[in-house]
Amino acid sequence: MPTHARERLIAAAEKLFYSDGIHAVGVDRLLSASGIGRASFYRHFTSKDDLVVEIIERYDRRWRDALEEAVRAQSGDPLAVFDALGAQFAAPEFRGCASINAMVEVADPESRAYQVAVRHKHLVIAFLSGLLKEAGVDGHEAMAQRFMMLMDGATVTALRERDPSPARDSKEIARGLMERPPGDGPEAPAAPARSGAGAGRTGERRDGPE
Repeated sequence: MPTHARERLIAAAEKLFYSDGIHAVGVDRLLSASGIGRASFYRHFTSKDDLVVEIIERYDRRWRDALEEAVRAQSGDPLAVFDALGAQFAAPEFRGCASINAMVEVADPESRAYQVAVRHKHLVIAFLSGLLKEAGVDGHEAMAQRFMMLMDGATVTALRERDPSPARDSKEIARGLMERPPGDGPEAPAAPARSGAGAGRTGERRDGPE
């Protein structure tokens, strides 16, 4: 059963890991910020790594719940996900996506923390795919992947520029993708012309001397 001390520790870790980074915050600082003792820490978590996993899992649930609520408030419009991002980007405490931050800091794809952060992205993609399917978008699974790329790109750009406008820009790109007829993707660029005595035509067969 969660205890008051455990919740204080989690609250301190959520704030400090997000604002200052996982590696920058050690156990001693967590103990000081939460007001609990070392024995209490290890009673609830076997290591700091276990605490990191708990924080990412909580972030995942909270973030997806907020996203679903924002979309529901706009009658299930898939483009509403970008409005939700814009509101997050405008918050003074915005420091990017906690799952991306964790993947960058942890770096080891085999670690539990990394895998939980990746799972968060997969769950968001599944949610987006369902939204797009309900909206009647053809190729909803592939479109969900594109939405996720736009969302992640907007998140990183907003963090870099300290400006929420990338959410609006990404929304317009996503709108254009949704309005494009199925299969109407950009044409592949033509191969550059080759010059010089040894250049041959594309697809030309060279069998050598007979």
